[in-house]
Amino acid sequence: MVDNGSRDGSPEIAAALGATVIRAERRGYGAACHEGLLAATAPIVAVMDADASLNPGQLPDLVAPLLCDQADLVVGTRRLVHRRSQSWLLRLANVEVARRLRRRTGVALRDVGPMRAVRRVSLLGLDLQDRRSGYPVETVVRAADAGWRVVAVDVDYFERRGHSKVTGTPIGAWRAVRDMSAVMRR
Repeated sequence: MVDNGSRDGSPEIAAALGATVIRAERRGYGAACHEGLLAATAPIVAVMDADASLNPGQLPDLVAPLLCDQADLVVGTRRLVHRRSQSWLLRLANVEVARRLRRRTGVALRDVGPMRAVRRVSLLGLDLQDRRSGYPVETVVRAADAGWRVVAVDVDYFERRGHSKVTGTPIGAWRAVRDMSAVMRR
């Protein structure tokens, strides 16, 4: 687990349950993902939000196409369990980001999901630079540019627990879309 400035006690809970907790000093979603990637030793790594919006029991579904050599990057696309799982503003922003990403890469994704699986060494080789909210988009853009097979797998998306530092406000959602759009323009 990567702690990126959490104030809800989740790092302590994770440590008490036996998880290794890595502290990412630099703030930002991409910074947390990158610290976790650097600390990992497994050949396959997976990323998912730890806000109870995703089911870790579905991680094997994401890893399976990698193990069968059917994919190089697997993106978990959100299937909303409840309408309130995601606000209308975030649904609209996600549709637009996915549309732009399809246009930029040719990869048929309807979501830039917060759950992904990939081979660790391959991901390090992409030399991702974004350390903010553009990290998931940069992962797909660089993977597509490198000729990777990008596969989407549906995952359940529940209403998150707690308040999001990133998308919990209109300004936070705008910043996330801005970061993602900047990655696609590069």
